[in-house]
Amino acid sequence: MTENCKTACCEETMRIPLIGEKAPSFQAVTTQGKISFPDDYKGKWVILFSHPADFTPVCTTEFMTFASMQDEFRELNCELIGLSIDSNFSHIAWLRTIKEKIKFRDMEKIEVKFPLIADLKMEVAKKYGMVQPSASDTQAVRAVFFIDPEATIRALVYYPLSNGRNFDEIKRLLIAMQTSDKHKVATPADWRPGEKVIVPPPGSYGQADKRVAEAGDDYECQDWFLCFKSLPE
Repeated sequence: MTENCKTACCEETMRIPLIGEKAPSFQAVTTQGKISFPDDYKGKWVILFSHPADFTPVCTTEFMTFASMQDEFRELNCELIGLSIDSNFSHIAWLRTIKEKIKFRDMEKIEVKFPLIADLKMEVAKKYGMVQPSASDTQAVRAVFFIDPEATIRALVYYPLSNGRNFDEIKRLLIAMQTSDKHKVATPADWRPGEKVIVPPPGSYGQADKRVAEAGDDYECQDWFLCFKSLPE
C-alpha cells in the first residue's frame, strides 16, 4: 500500500461530520428491519450511537439503559438508532441474552426495541467517523450524534472504549437544544428544565439599555451581555 493510499484510507475512516452539517444518509439492515436515513425519520430528532461490540460488558449496560429510556426519548420526539461492526445474527443473539439473563441495577428482562445496525463493512461507521484507528481499527468507539428533524447534526460526543456514557446528560442536552430552538435562547452551565435561560446578547448599546430597563421578576440582568429570564411552564 502506498503512502498516499494509506492517507486516503485514514481520511475515509477518520472523517467526522461536524456540527451544522447535514448528517450522512445511509440505508442499513437492522434488528428491526431495513431503514433508510434520513427518509424514515422525517420530522423527528434522532440519536445515532455506536458501541464497540456485542457481548461486551460496558455495551450491555448501555443498551439496557437506552432501552429503558426509549419511551422518554420518544416523548421528546426523538428516536434511537444503535450501531456496531457486528452481524445481524450477533445482534439478535446478544439482545436476546440481555432480555433473558442480564440484570443491571434495577433493570432486568429488558427488551431492546430500537433498531441496531449491522455494519460489518463499516460503511455507516466510516461515514460518521466512528472507527478511529488509534483506538481500534476493528471496533467503533462510543459515539453519540444528535440529529435534528432537518437531518442536521446538532451535537456529537465521543467516549473511549472503556467507559460508559452518561445517559442523564444525553437526555439533558437533547432537551436543552430543543428549548433553545423553540424559545431562541441559550442555556447556562448545568441547566435543567424549569431553570432560567440566557437571552442572546443584544446587537447594540441601545438594545442593551432597553434590556436592563425591562428587567423584572422574570428577567434578570447581571450586565448588558448577561441576562436571564424564566420560560413559560
